[in-house]
Amino acid sequence: MNNFLIRVGVNAVALWVAAALISGVNLAEGNAEWTAKVVTIVLVALIFGLVNAVIRPIVKLLSLPALILTLGLFTFIVNAFMLQITEWISEPLGLSFSIDKFFWDAVMAAVIITLVSWVLSVVLPEDD
Repeated sequence: MNNFLIRVGVNAVALWVAAALISGVNLAEGNAEWTAKVVTIVLVALIFGLVNAVIRPIVKLLSLPALILTLGLFTFIVNAFMLQITEWISEPLGLSFSIDKFFWDAVMAAVIITLVSWVLSVVLPEDD
């Protein structure tokens, strides 16, 4: 359970950093209080984690030829697609998360999320 909570926290920080650096990624925007913004970020991170756990393995299997052909760089496109699915799920739930353009904004956000998640997973201890 602790490992799950750590992964949600890592996803939340990574999403927040991506939204702060990429102008086309909007997360917890508006005049809400900071607690509402934190709750929105954590809920979007939870949805992003569930999408990665359920849908990502299927998409990676289906895109295996493209992954092999691009020596794994197509993974960023897959991650951007996972962000887009997260946006599609978050919108009807009333969460403030949007991506303006798929290719530039979502792909660059996927790169940033991958880097931040990697750095945080190296720094944070693993639960065995």
